[in-house]
Amino acid sequence: MAFSRQQSAISCQSSATFLMSAKSLQSERAPNKLRGRRGFVVSTDKRRLDRELIYEFLNGCYWAKGIPRKTVDRSIENSLCFGVYRGGKQVGFAHVISDFATYAYIGDVFIIEPFRGYGLGKLVMRSIMEHPDLQGLRRWGLVTRDAHGLYAQFGFQPVKSPERHMEIHDGAVYKRAAQRKLKAES
Repeated sequence: MAFSRQQSAISCQSSATFLMSAKSLQSERAPNKLRGRRGFVVSTDKRRLDRELIYEFLNGCYWAKGIPRKTVDRSIENSLCFGVYRGGKQVGFAHVISDFATYAYIGDVFIIEPFRGYGLGKLVMRSIMEHPDLQGLRRWGLVTRDAHGLYAQFGFQPVKSPERHMEIHDGAVYKRAAQRKLKAES
């Protein structure tokens, strides 16, 4: 399902930027079909992912606006992905970047607009939190502007010691990449 950047920017919500992991297909032994609800199913099978849908949504969304397609593809290849489907059609996405031993970061959580209100955010989060390869981790992380209530239902809370956490955030990285691409093409 293709939709305009304006539509995806208006309809995006939840998590935030993503990082990369050296581990891409860690969960070979884990089940691909995780759970279903009212005709919806969550799967970790990357072959089912609609990469165009994911790219279009992220490219227009506030946390990844302007993200290059190659970056989206690399992020999918190097993370544990959760697609939400109804029939054969993808309606949502999330991915986890992890060492599968101590830490996991949840990123790029979204459900496309026509399918919100069915509890699919909860469905994908429950699938993530119960995934067999993500058990026993010491720390989980995510960033959100507007979905605190959803994540709180799964035990997430504001960082207790923010003075101990540091980050590098380059909010203009995709804009600079696009400018370099335009310059190279001219």
